[in-house]
Amino acid sequence: MPDGILIIDKPSDWTSMDVCAKLRGIFHEKRIGHGGTLDPMATGVLPVFIGRATRAVEFAEKSDKEYVASLRLGQVTDTQDSTGTVLEEHPVPAAPAAAVAALLPHFTGTIDQIPPMYSAIKIHGQKLYQLARKGREVERPARQITIRELELLEPAPTGDLRLRIRCSKGTYVRTLCHDIGQALGCGAVMTNLRRTMACGFTLEQAVPLKQLSSCATPSAFLLPTESLFLDYPKTVLSPAAEKKVRNGAAAPCCGLPSGDYRAYSQSGAFLALCRSDGTTLTTIKSFFQVEMQQSR
Repeated sequence: MPDGILIIDKPSDWTSMDVCAKLRGIFHEKRIGHGGTLDPMATGVLPVFIGRATRAVEFAEKSDKEYVASLRLGQVTDTQDSTGTVLEEHPVPAAPAAAVAALLPHFTGTIDQIPPMYSAIKIHGQKLYQLARKGREVERPARQITIRELELLEPAPTGDLRLRIRCSKGTYVRTLCHDIGQALGCGAVMTNLRRTMACGFTLEQAVPLKQLSSCATPSAFLLPTESLFLDYPKTVLSPAAEKKVRNGAAAPCCGLPSGDYRAYSQSGAFLALCRSDGTTLTTIKSFFQVEMQQSR
């Protein structure tokens, strides 16, 4: 059965779950999950975890993301992007690029962001977008996010302004565009969104879904599960330590400095993500194939 990480260049008008459903058919594998939702209008890097690699999804969801977004000043919509209904229109200030550039430092760092109504966040057990489609708006508590980098790029061919954003988990880029417009007093909507990095994977590693669908050997595009953890140092376990890890027990680590490690067998097989306290190695998450014993 296939196991590994597939970096998809998601097409527009597909949900992230649509992509997973398509891949279940291509790989004939039920265990498929993605590492961070992209809205249907968005394109770009969507890490998909297949087979045993789905055990790594929880680590992928916590990682930083990078986007290139286009925003149009002078409008406010109910969805905060160009797919929504226009609620307001306002004159655009003179020298709009300079006006936006002057605001960017105020939106950089750790900031509070109120999630949009058109989102999958649940309030009292109901998803916000379900309430929004019924014409209802409810109060949403602000959440802390971190915008690590925010840069104004050359304008898009359409004349819309473009931003490069490197941000933490939970950031809504269309809300960032909306909030910039509110700060300018003219409103703004996001007109295009392309994710250029997620979980450390970039567009250069991504394969278009259409190309994968017509490929005779789609498994050739799979990356090994440990590629998600390349920032962690590597440790090779002794046979005795490997046996303990495989049995879910703590293993002596012979003075390995405190921290998290990629743990491998003597043969080079990736076994687990482990944590050392300087004397003992404990398993954070295992990724090895469990051998089924035959009954006699």
